[in-house]
Amino acid sequence: MNAHVPSQKLHDCRDAFAATLERLAAEDETIVVVCNDSVGSSKLGGFKAKFPERLINVGIAEQNMIGVAAGLANGGRIPYVCAAAPFLTGRALEQIKADIAYSNANVKLVGISSGMAYGDLGPTHHSIEDFAWTRVLPNLPVIAPCDHIETAAAVAWAAHYQGPCFLRLSRVGVPDLLPEDHLFEVGKANLLREGSDVTLIANGTLTHRMVKAAEILASRGINARVLNLATVRPMDEDAIIAAARETGAIVTAEEHSTFGGLGSAVAEVVVDFAPVPMKRLGVPGIFAPTGSAEFLLNEFGMAPEAIADAAEAVIKRK
Repeated sequence: MNAHVPSQKLHDCRDAFAATLERLAAEDETIVVVCNDSVGSSKLGGFKAKFPERLINVGIAEQNMIGVAAGLANGGRIPYVCAAAPFLTGRALEQIKADIAYSNANVKLVGISSGMAYGDLGPTHHSIEDFAWTRVLPNLPVIAPCDHIETAAAVAWAAHYQGPCFLRLSRVGVPDLLPEDHLFEVGKANLLREGSDVTLIANGTLTHRMVKAAEILASRGINARVLNLATVRPMDEDAIIAAARETGAIVTAEEHSTFGGLGSAVAEVVVDFAPVPMKRLGVPGIFAPTGSAEFLLNEFGMAPEAIADAAEAVIKRK
């Protein structure tokens, strides 16, 4: 199948997150929010107004924030922990490991403004290591929705999932790619476009760029399959293996370091089960400089035209 035809309107996935969380909280009084002075950046103003007693702002104290959330989960609450992705994952990684993943606490971690969305604030605010840090932890599904529809579906899924998870959300506007009635299923890829010559795999803000790259490739006579791999852990190994065997070449793109992220996860499956030529696009193991997310993605070879060129090059390696 080909994808639901996307609209050209851009949506901020944080809006879908906030609206869905408010709806869920109205239905379930055990849902609470813990944040680190991130009410504005997480778009939690509406939640705070409706449920002031169910929003706990711990201030700039991310490690404590994780401990508070774990305690709330032990008391029967369902905490959504909201913070800028680089500080949630980097500053509190030990607590996430011990208090959340190891303890299998029913806590929903929400990394806001992931990737290079805070590009103008520089390398300290880039979150291009969070896939690598979180996907190695047992018991912790790692999810990066591709649009506002998948964001809403994933937030709702998390509320009913008994265990921890990490949702990686950007603030960069993206078009809709999935139908309004999309149901999120953890560990399952979405086939956005059929293709037999090469497979393009992405998630989050890069997915719509892969769709555009496939359209460019089609104009060059190349038939590209496109997979939205929202769940980095657990992986949809069947979809990756089928893509490798049926198209013979794979390109991944991610708003993350090329070390340990989506491309690395896909490569692990490919090398174990169906070795084919691959190209992993991302930040090449450096501290990304200061600049807008759009500028940085293009600088690192992730404009749709550059992705199409990379796909042509990997096809030649078959």
